[in-house]
Amino acid sequence: MQDSNLSEPELLKTILQPLLEDFQYWFARSRTLLETEQLDFLGVQEQTKLLERVKQAQEEVNTAKMLFNATQGQVGIDMATLMPWHQLLSECWKVAMRFRTEQATLQQQDGI
Repeated sequence: MQDSNLSEPELLKTILQPLLEDFQYWFARSRTLLETEQLDFLGVQEQTKLLERVKQAQEEVNTAKMLFNATQGQVGIDMATLMPWHQLLSECWKVAMRFRTEQATLQQQDGI
């Protein structure tokens, strides 16, 4: 169990720093999928729009992380900023799951 006597900056570093790293990781994976695969179930325009939203979110997360690091963890991030990132990742995860499901179905059909 974590020490409940952590100072606010220590608490921010303990929680926010890994969260920002997670956002960076998952947005990078989503971007790779959207840039390298043709997702027929989305359509070209919808896939392009989703990719642009991911790129924008990546820039926002990178900026937030730079500010967090520049202030030695003295700055937090408002939930109003975090929630759209979380919602976008949820959307990307659903797209990735559907892509993997369709790929698995195609592989099974090829094996029959």
